[in-house]
Amino acid sequence: MQKQTWDDFGDILIALEETWPAVARHTMDPWIIRDGQGGGKRVSAATPNSYWTQADIQAAETAMQDLGQTPLFMVIDQDQDLDRALADAGYDIVDPVNIYSTSVDTLTTERPPKVSMFSVWPPLAIEIDMWAEGGISDARFNVMKRVQGPKTSILARWNDNPAGVGFAAVHGKDAFVHAVEIRSTQRQQGVASWLMKQAAFWAAEQGASRLNVACTKANMAANALYRSIGMKVVGEYHYRMKG
Repeated sequence: MQKQTWDDFGDILIALEETWPAVARHTMDPWIIRDGQGGGKRVSAATPNSYWTQADIQAAETAMQDLGQTPLFMVIDQDQDLDRALADAGYDIVDPVNIYSTSVDTLTTERPPKVSMFSVWPPLAIEIDMWAEGGISDARFNVMKRVQGPKTSILARWNDNPAGVGFAAVHGKDAFVHAVEIRSTQRQQGVASWLMKQAAFWAAEQGASRLNVACTKANMAANALYRSIGMKVVGEYHYRMKG
């Protein structure tokens, strides 16, 4: 994979948003305010879209509270001034995240075993059940349904039983994998690795050339998985929320 540039990472951030979208995005300069309706931090956090002042932070807080949301900001590494200002305003770091990326070519050298991985949309009932087992709520499933571009679930079967599930979507040349859940009884058998490879094959069929995934730094097993299949950290972000 070629050396990452800021333009590349900017494209990846756009794809992250388009493949896991908020209910609504309100442009309130200098912010983008997201209405997440319970779909999680990523679809509820505010981000800057131009130069801001300390007073603007207070305006963003009010806008999020008006939506019934706890004030929450997503901060990428390049926003160090914002990070310091939020820290000074009493905001704590929450859920640091790694963004992993690789060329789809690196994951499409070997097909998954036959009748083990399936690309399915809309998801089957068993997939929704497995997401629920992993804490993926209806509000997060609604995020998947909102995606406008190519999208699919990935159903994993192993040992003749449903073993795991994931969601993949494409924006431009970038595919993102979200909501990967492997049943506890089916872990440590390579299921997640094959699921990611299935996602890469599907992404290639949609014309994508790059596969990405966002993973909290605290999820050691997932971080190890993505590194083991050749994915590299290309960027980081975290949230800021008042304690």
